[in-house]
Amino acid sequence: MSGPRRPVAPDPENSLGARVRRYAAVGSTVAGVGARLAGRRVFGGPDYDKAAAAGDMRAALGGLKGPLMKVAQILATIPEAVPKEFQAELAQLQSNAPPMGPPFVRRRMMSELGPDWQRHFKEFPLTAAAAASLGQVHKATLSDGRLVACKLQYPNIGAAVDADLGQLRVILGIFGRYERSIDTTDIYDELADRLREEVDYDREARHARLYADMLAGEPEIHVPAIVGELSTRKLLTMSWLEGQPLLTFKDRPIEARNRLAMNMFKAWYTPFYRYGLIHGDPHLGNYAVRPDLGINLLDFGCVRIFPPAFVKGVIDLYRALESGDRALAVSAYEQWGFKNLTNDLVESLNLWASFIYAPLLEDRTRLIQEKAAPGNDGRNIVQDVRAKLREAGGVRPPREFVFMDRAAVGLGSVFLHLKAEINWHRLFMGLIEDFDVDALARRQAASLEAAGLEGPEQVRPPS
Repeated sequence: MSGPRRPVAPDPENSLGARVRRYAAVGSTVAGVGARLAGRRVFGGPDYDKAAAAGDMRAALGGLKGPLMKVAQILATIPEAVPKEFQAELAQLQSNAPPMGPPFVRRRMMSELGPDWQRHFKEFPLTAAAAASLGQVHKATLSDGRLVACKLQYPNIGAAVDADLGQLRVILGIFGRYERSIDTTDIYDELADRLREEVDYDREARHARLYADMLAGEPEIHVPAIVGELSTRKLLTMSWLEGQPLLTFKDRPIEARNRLAMNMFKAWYTPFYRYGLIHGDPHLGNYAVRPDLGINLLDFGCVRIFPPAFVKGVIDLYRALESGDRALAVSAYEQWGFKNLTNDLVESLNLWASFIYAPLLEDRTRLIQEKAAPGNDGRNIVQDVRAKLREAGGVRPPREFVFMDRAAVGLGSVFLHLKAEINWHRLFMGLIEDFDVDALARRQAASLEAAGLEGPEQVRPPS
């Protein structure tokens, strides 16, 4: 159990000056893209189409550390959240950023642990072992000999979040001029809340402890132990777990690839179906494979806690598709948080859901996505969904949809890379066969209390 929550002090790095500098770094490029698009659309100006705008946007964001680049990557994985031209460009953004040098490392460690910070370590290399969009990791040795990963947050990230969220509204507004099938209002709110949580390493430490508790019964899934006395809101110290990138295993024998896929499935979906939580960032850098094919989960900044009723809605939608029960499907969508469900909108959502749930509905060994008949592959289905949504007047995806869908898309990509051949139906049924929403609610409440975390927001009732 974690100790009492620390009071949150003002963040000196999230100052007005820092936010203004961030606005200046990002705003001019985003505004310029928007202005050129608007000029082309309204006045028939220079030949500047969506493809050119998307390239400019990627070039602008690709040079930035921090939240906006991370958000762009997330948007690229949410079907129909952005026009396809932007989705293709944003998907090319890389999560790794150049690490900060030794002067930054010394300043950060001193500000978080005090001027004598080095006494805690037998060895602390000033060169980062890995760098990402919000921080960098150093592989160090504690004074007692334990190997640890020290995750240091980049300077002024708090200010960058506030500034970048303002620009995100502008970006989504640009997208909205060209794609009327999706209302991104709730997508923005969800991304904003998760980003603000992700820069709080104290919260991430509680997430890690929570995952260690939830996955204690899964011997092939490993969570680093948090070194609480050497962790703060901007420094997270945890045990170092050795492993290799998952893609280095994609040419292994089918038995090894299947085992890896099943371990990944359990790592993401055991917490969801038993506790109502999901790891919202299945990026390749957030896990590693052990020599025995076990999985190391390495990053817990983006964790989504769902109301138990939402989990029931996910299972009810499966049951509805399995039995052809339209009324149950409507009820499930309402539990997901969808509103104003017309017949046309339900038809569009069912088309999407039938494609997403397809591997779970077939009781046989298969690839996660099999080669479809002409006109029935994923791209064509997405285009059909878009057209039907536009005809139905568009849809406003609920907040709860964003990271649930992202996890499904991200894990699907992993299973495609591995070419895993599994009976996904039986794997899924093993998780839900004894599902009870009240039991889930009790497990969730007890685990969150032990980790010092708040309960989930409730899904809003349909209007």
